[in-house]
Amino acid sequence: MSKTALITGATSGIGKATAELFAKQGFNLILCGRRQERLEQLQNELGRDTAIFILNFDVRNREAVFAAIEDLPKGFSNIDILVNNAGNAHGLDPIDKGNPDDWDAMLDINVKGLLYMSKAIIPKMVERKSGHIINIGSTAGKEVYPNGNVYCASKHAVDAINQGMRIDLNAHGIRVGAVNPGLVETEFSDVRFKGDSERASNVYKGFQPLKAEDIADIILFVVTRPYHVNIADLVVMPTAQASSTIVNKNN
Repeated sequence: MSKTALITGATSGIGKATAELFAKQGFNLILCGRRQERLEQLQNELGRDTAIFILNFDVRNREAVFAAIEDLPKGFSNIDILVNNAGNAHGLDPIDKGNPDDWDAMLDINVKGLLYMSKAIIPKMVERKSGHIINIGSTAGKEVYPNGNVYCASKHAVDAINQGMRIDLNAHGIRVGAVNPGLVETEFSDVRFKGDSERASNVYKGFQPLKAEDIADIILFVVTRPYHVNIADLVVMPTAQASSTIVNKNN
């Protein structure tokens, strides 16, 4: 029987790449995102390989999260794998010049959204005494860099939640782990710089960053280990990156 995986932030970047790879492996998929057109496109494309159910909501909306999970059809109601991928960065300013709206967006999506999704899904995993939760963190959750302040704080929170979740769910046989990427070329920087494509593209110039597919491949590896194996915390960076502030750029 195929396992069912739910992926948040599935319409782009790491989430989309993971959905595409999981579909090829025959996982039944619940794909969540805010962009209905992209969700429908994914459903049409990936539905040739496996069963797909799409959910259009914002993880920041607690009521929408719980209603969507509560109303899942029977064939998708038992979720074996939760990939908490939805997240964002807004702005790159020193703390004294930061925009509180940007702070709210990062904390609401990166932290509270992850909590809401987990809270909606964990009880059934506890009932079955099985399940696997993958929290997508960041190297920003392992260190702090200039102007990263609140984004780094949000990802440090993901790191702490991942550890706490693993401890609290240990008695129920639920696997919990985090994948923490460094520089990955996705829409991440476009969002951070609010559509300034030139500034966003400069982030990845002069070296070979990770691709979304690299992280998807790692996520697949993590979830396909024998059940007695739990990869609890994994950090991955491009070879050119040594830390958030040290990147070997050719130019």
